[in-house]
Amino acid sequence: MLLHIAVPLAVAALFYREQFTRASLLILAGLIIDADHLLVRPILDPMRCSVGFHLLHQYWLIPVYVLLALIPKTRLVGIGLVIHIALDWMHCHI
Repeated sequence: MLLHIAVPLAVAALFYREQFTRASLLILAGLIIDADHLLVRPILDPMRCSVGFHLLHQYWLIPVYVLLALIPKTRLVGIGLVIHIALDWMHCHI
């Protein structure tokens, strides 16, 4: 869970140093997709893979998140969403 904060902050610090505060907040906005955890019981299950299970963690949404990362106006939020999904996917397979 710590990586969901540390990685976005590191990306903001490395690539958006001049606008670190704004960039880090927008990249951290990618955490909002975890709201879909509130729709299931138990809310947090360490044995459950979020990717493919939760509503906003579906495989078909990953290209949408990548597209958001490619569009300049939505780039920072898209980067946050892609980082979030990548970290969740890693959690499933490590």
